[in-house]
Amino acid sequence: MTGNTRPLSNLDPAIAARLKRSVDGLIPAIAQQYDTGEVLMLGWMDDEALHRTLTTGRCTYWSRSRQEYWVKGDTSGHLQHVKSVALDCDADTILVKVDQVGPACHTGTRTCFDADLLPLNR
Repeated sequence: MTGNTRPLSNLDPAIAARLKRSVDGLIPAIAQQYDTGEVLMLGWMDDEALHRTLTTGRCTYWSRSRQEYWVKGDTSGHLQHVKSVALDCDADTILVKVDQVGPACHTGTRTCFDADLLPLNR
């Protein structure tokens, strides 16, 4: 990534070697409520955000707009307590099962996926 100001990561090299990142070094991370299966949101992680998520028990994402790390809930109080983290079969998407406290979406709704349902044209 040109002009990358992100720090070197402390992510386990064995995990880092498996990841398939986008050209900007990021991986989509889906947050899912651990006990209901409800899909809450999608964020972006790089190696360091994944390392922080795995070691702190709180979801850390990389903000593409602000170009900085953010821990879900630090400013809003709407925390994501990590229950498990898994890679998909291609190692290009992360699934984080969380216990969500409060809304997951920045708009104040429980999930980011309930406001704009698209019609099925079958």
